[in-house]
Amino acid sequence: MDSDLRAGEFTPDPRLYNDDLAPTMPAQRTWNTYNYFALWFSMCMEVTTYMLASSLIAAGMSWKQAIGTILLGNVIVLIPMLLNAHAGAKYGIPFPVFVRASFGPLGANLPAILRAIVACGWFGIQTWIGGQAIAAMVGVLWPRTAGVPMVTWLCFLGFWLINMAVVWRGVESIRFLQSFSAPFMAIMSLALLFYMLHRAGGLGPVLSAPSQFKTTRAFLKVFVPSLTAMVGYWATLSLNIPDFTRYAKNQESQLVGQAIGLPLGMVLYSMLGIAVTSASAVVFGHAIWSPVTLLSMFRNPWIALLGLVALLVSTLNVNIAANVVSPSNDISNLAPRVISFRTGGMITGFLGLAMMPWKIMATYGNYIFGWLVGYSGLLGPVAGIMVTDYFFVRHTKLDSYSLYRRGGIYEYKRGINPAAIVALSIGVALALSGKILSYYGIGERVFVFGHQLLPILLGFYDYAWFVGFFLSGAIYYLMMFRAQVSEVRLVPAATDALEG
Repeated sequence: MDSDLRAGEFTPDPRLYNDDLAPTMPAQRTWNTYNYFALWFSMCMEVTTYMLASSLIAAGMSWKQAIGTILLGNVIVLIPMLLNAHAGAKYGIPFPVFVRASFGPLGANLPAILRAIVACGWFGIQTWIGGQAIAAMVGVLWPRTAGVPMVTWLCFLGFWLINMAVVWRGVESIRFLQSFSAPFMAIMSLALLFYMLHRAGGLGPVLSAPSQFKTTRAFLKVFVPSLTAMVGYWATLSLNIPDFTRYAKNQESQLVGQAIGLPLGMVLYSMLGIAVTSASAVVFGHAIWSPVTLLSMFRNPWIALLGLVALLVSTLNVNIAANVVSPSNDISNLAPRVISFRTGGMITGFLGLAMMPWKIMATYGNYIFGWLVGYSGLLGPVAGIMVTDYFFVRHTKLDSYSLYRRGGIYEYKRGINPAAIVALSIGVALALSGKILSYYGIGERVFVFGHQLLPILLGFYDYAWFVGFFLSGAIYYLMMFRAQVSEVRLVPAATDALEG
């Protein structure tokens, strides 16, 4: 009788629960250290990482400055990533469920959708790049098709269908894909590097270009937003990393695998992009930032074919792992009874098309200072609130049962935590207001204490992720501390049942 009552008390609310959102069982926790190392290595080895490093060189940095900026940015973003990863490994819950603890069961939809929209944009970008790669390689193999718009669009849509097919097979197909693709991508990347160095006459001419900045101030003007862009590059994964660590065998597996895989993978592949880009300037007379353009200049069909396979594997890997798993769970969280992981993945694919990635990637400024820095101002505040709530408010203690029920300790005000909404709104507003006012031509004539307001706000935009993370985290903590809400108290029986 007691067990029946207990089961009824902790029965999940069907509005907040389905099999894809449920905590993982011990039999599902099969990911070891290598799986997480391979996850990051394979996600780092992709076209946008290559272009990110090349863009820093194009902006005037030396190779040492570029590598230092990339390493620092990834070490910084690794900190909130590992902190949020802890909850996934401990409780087996995905991001949209984890975020209910701080935002409430209904309020959690806001950060989940913000994260999903960004991921959909990345999905579209990666798919567009993959489609362009296919079109470029087809143009090498069949020159008559080179530059034909219809071919580019057909290749784009074809690559989109390949992504959708992998999504339909489920998350385990991702682990299988990464297990063999990580060593394959490492071999192919090194082959491209050695080939270009051979044609350029060695490493000396490649890395001899000095920094173009004459003063420290000139360097910092580029360094600060570039560092924010580096952090923003993986800001999405710093939120939804529980979607992957919920499958970890233990905390050590995900901690060690990620701590090594992310910074090492980014630095190594960035070095590859910098070296190959510099070598292209020696070989072809001008720097070629995009590997798609570079490979299209190779007239050997075998090199073209190998390049095509490498780019497809690379882009498919990161697209599915980084840009489909999370939004699929986030969209499923809106209506768990009717939207499964597969359905969420299909919706993600169509939203990726609707966001017109060809416009996002039209210019360097759109990509770095518009897209990367811009969305970091949306996600930094969410990360700050999540980390503050889990470690400083709840001290890593969650009632997993109440995360799937209404009216429990995470109900707050009709399912929404006002402290989280206020903190998020203020953080996003301060981080992005300068860019928004500048876009609409507002703020040039507004002065505060004798200083023009717009340059100050644009300065906050350069630090968008940092401003949002620390400001929203601090506001959230103060509001929760002042309110002394009863929601932070646990139900011991529920927690003990989970951890037992």
